[in-house]
Amino acid sequence: MQMYKVFVNDYPLFLTDDKNISTNFKIENFQNENISDLVDKLFKNEIAGIYLYCSNLKKCWKVFKSNFKIQKAAGGKVLNSKNEVLFIYRFSKWDLPKGKLEKGESIEQCAIREVEEECGVDGLIIEKPLETTYHIFERKGKTILKVTYWYLMKTESNKPLTPQIEEGIVDVTFKNEIQAKEALNNSYENIKLLF
Repeated sequence: MQMYKVFVNDYPLFLTDDKNISTNFKIENFQNENISDLVDKLFKNEIAGIYLYCSNLKKCWKVFKSNFKIQKAAGGKVLNSKNEVLFIYRFSKWDLPKGKLEKGESIEQCAIREVEEECGVDGLIIEKPLETTYHIFERKGKTILKVTYWYLMKTESNKPLTPQIEEGIVDVTFKNEIQAKEALNNSYENIKLLF
């Protein structure tokens, strides 16, 4: 079974090729649904989530994406020498550092650059790719599907962290396992997938 999980205001929209999924959410046939209307209902909190069944998932995902402007981004779940995770605090929520892909850079270069810029951390080494996350948001009258590529990174750096204030980041800190669990209570659903 394969599945795409897309978040709209932290509400999940799943695309799946599994007809027999066990869920409390409604299961609808992808072909019978108007994607824009569904996303609108999720934005308006009229539904708390939905599963869309599709026998040809690759084809349906392509059709689904065609409804939106695509924005690619990359970021990192960064661990220090004490195995603590690097968090940023922005828009009154704990998040992981990430940002938009710039023209001419690779996804990996983007991930490292964004973490460095948003946190002032250096000496980053990519260990492995993590799950790719998807969320939909509206900006300037456009509905955007943000595709974020995540990497597990390590750093041995001990230099003081610096939040990128001009990006709305007010705090940057490494958190141990207990603190990270607490931070995830005030975070985004797609960030929770990475833990």
